[in-house]
Amino acid sequence: MIFPLLLLIALILKLSKEGEIFYRQERVGLGGKPFLIIKFATMLKDSPNIGTKTMTLRGDPRITPVGRYLRISKLNELPQLINVLRGEMSFVGARPLPKASFERYSAKVQQRIYQTPPGVTGIGSIVFRDEEKLLTLVREQGGDPQQLYSEQIYPYKGKLELWYQDNASFLVDIKILLLTFWQILFPDSTLVFRVFSDLPVRPYTLTTEGLRAQQRPRTI
Repeated sequence: MIFPLLLLIALILKLSKEGEIFYRQERVGLGGKPFLIIKFATMLKDSPNIGTKTMTLRGDPRITPVGRYLRISKLNELPQLINVLRGEMSFVGARPLPKASFERYSAKVQQRIYQTPPGVTGIGSIVFRDEEKLLTLVREQGGDPQQLYSEQIYPYKGKLELWYQDNASFLVDIKILLLTFWQILFPDSTLVFRVFSDLPVRPYTLTTEGLRAQQRPRTI
């Protein structure tokens, strides 16, 4: 069932303006060992050196028309099944990061984040399902997305990944997989915080409501 879908997407990308099918990038994996992650290409070839570089905002001109739909539906992530088959990734785990991004975490997070293989999905991927929307909203309201990312998003993502390492189990992984599909259908849902009531509390500025009224922290 998945294989025909992969072929169809590959054909569409091949016939697109860019003609690129796969995007490969070195990421940090289990035990700090690097590997090449595989995704469907969704951005212009030289996108890491254009505009906001590694940060992606909603409506980013570097995203191709086909890529926009692939990113919204998360179909661009499907080729990571190859990484899973190779043993480089699991279905659930911490997001595999480029080395530069990984090194922005605290030493404590770096030491623990990849004690288990990185995952196609994970708790951070669910909580930040629509990260592009958040960063775009910050910019539209006169804020600095880069500063928000460095001062609040990165530390909070680190807390989420430590939470996963402390709570990882077969049942937790099943819940995360189900929540991943739910979040694709309902990107603004906060169901994850009800399913996992002990998650680290989000900084209130990371919610749409908080950005609109920053003096009033939101209760999760």
